[in-house]
Amino acid sequence: MPEASRLASSPTHLLAPETLGGATHALTAAFRRAGLDSPELDARRLVLGVLALDSAALLREPERRLSEEERAQIARARDRRLGREPVSRILGWRAFHGLDLEIAPSTLDPRPETETLVDGVLRLVEEGRTSGGGAPRILDVGTGSGAILVALLHRLPRATGLGVDISENALAVANRNAARHGLSHRAAFQRTSWLDDVAGPFDLIVSNPPYIPSSEIAGLEPEVRDFDPISALDGGTDGLEAYRAIARGSARLVPPRGWLAVEVGAGQSGDVARILSDAFSQDRTPAQVWPDLGGIDRCVAIEARA
Repeated sequence: MPEASRLASSPTHLLAPETLGGATHALTAAFRRAGLDSPELDARRLVLGVLALDSAALLREPERRLSEEERAQIARARDRRLGREPVSRILGWRAFHGLDLEIAPSTLDPRPETETLVDGVLRLVEEGRTSGGGAPRILDVGTGSGAILVALLHRLPRATGLGVDISENALAVANRNAARHGLSHRAAFQRTSWLDDVAGPFDLIVSNPPYIPSSEIAGLEPEVRDFDPISALDGGTDGLEAYRAIARGSARLVPPRGWLAVEVGAGQSGDVARILSDAFSQDRTPAQVWPDLGGIDRCVAIEARA
C-alpha cells in the first residue's frame, strides 16, 4: 500500500481509541452517525492507510496497541472525513484498474466508472479492431493523474502514449504515476489546452473530460464539489463544450481504423454520439455506446473511416 500523504494538522481533543480494532470501530460509528454512505469501508481504509498496513492487519492483530502519534494521525484523518473530504484525498492515492495511483488537489479523483472506458478500449485492441495493432499510440486528453493512460499502457506492453493537460501540477502527478509503474519509457506528457500543438497520428484518443453543466456544480456532493478541481468538472452551459473541442481536434490526428473514446455523464450519450459523428467521421459512422456496471451509458466511441 502506498505511503499515506502527510495529514493536515487539526485540533484533535479526542484521540482515536488505543487499539487497531477499537480505532476502526470508533471511526465506523462516527461515520455512521454522520450519515456517510460507506462508514465501515471508509473507516477501514483510513485506519489501514494512515498506518500503512496491509488489508489483513485488522484480522491478524486487532488488539495491536497504537502509539499516541498513531492515534493522533487517525483522529486527524477522522476529522477530515467528517468534513466530507474523500478517503482517497486524505490518503493521497486511489486504486484504479488494479493499480495504486497518486492523486493531488490538481487532479480529478478517478472513479470506478472510468474503468469502463479502459475496458472498452482494451477490447478494441484485443479484438484487432484498431490501427496500430497490438502496439497502438494512445493520446489521453485531460490526463489529470494519468489514470487512463497508465492503466492502458500497463495492460498493453507494446503501446506508447502521450498524456496532455493544461495543469503543470497534474502533469507532474501523472509523470510520477507512470514512473511508479515502470512506464516512463513508454509514456510522455505535454502541457496544452485540449489538442492545441499536439502532433499525431494516434491510433486511440481517450478522454474523461469535464461534463457537468455549470448550473449543476453547486448541487454536487461535497466530496466532489469541494475537492475535485473545478476545471475537471465544469463542462460549460450544457456540459458538452469539452466534447466539441476534442472532436474537432481529433479528426486530424486519427488515421483510418483509429478510434476516439470518451467518458460521458448520465443521459449524455446521444448528444455526445452526434457530436463525435458530425465532427469525426466523414460518412457519419454511428458511434458505439458502452454501459458501466450499473447499466448507465458511460462511454461513447467512434471509429475513423477512410
